[in-house]
Amino acid sequence: MDYQAVLFDFDFTLADASQAILAGFAHGFQVMGHPAPEEEAVRRTIGLTLEDAYTRLSGDGDPARQREFRDHFSQIAAPMQPAVTRMFPGAEELLRALKERGIPAAIVSTKRASTLRAVLEAKGLLPLFASITGGEMVSRQKPDPEGLLAAVADLGLTPGEALFCGDTIIDAQTAQRAGAPFCAVLNGTTPAEEFAPFPRVYIAQDLAALRQWLHL
Repeated sequence: MDYQAVLFDFDFTLADASQAILAGFAHGFQVMGHPAPEEEAVRRTIGLTLEDAYTRLSGDGDPARQREFRDHFSQIAAPMQPAVTRMFPGAEELLRALKERGIPAAIVSTKRASTLRAVLEAKGLLPLFASITGGEMVSRQKPDPEGLLAAVADLGLTPGEALFCGDTIIDAQTAQRAGAPFCAVLNGTTPAEEFAPFPRVYIAQDLAALRQWLHL
């Protein structure tokens, strides 16, 4: 394998937290007087910040209301996530194979680092990661490359030495702006053809295919 580290988005790349996310959206929209959002529409926003997802689904761009929605969402979704988040098939095997080869794995996500750590600790997977960069740790969210560049630098690497894997166009844009090689993982709602305009080294149908491609 040519990469010195493999970095991942989390939601719909390594894991499915949609049960908690859907519950958080339903609660937040109800409390704030909006009609309940369609579940598939919510799934298509996974990967955006909560503020952007709220605005996309409600049409309400008021920053104060965005913050209010985050509070309502988190009240329900945050405590649910460690219990209901499901790691995708092949995730643990891929992460353990990277660990055995001495290749650092890291996460760069818009989800809060505290939530990510709680989920991974509940699954017994937290020790498999060299670092976790959550949305609250950066001043600019993906597709700005700030978080990815910081995570790569913390590993003592250059962007070209680290593979970034994600399920959305946002992830592809992040890698492109960082100058990092990108692998699309088709565990989410973005089909393979939508990655065509962006540089990528591989499109993996799932995490087992990614592991095989990496020769792990």
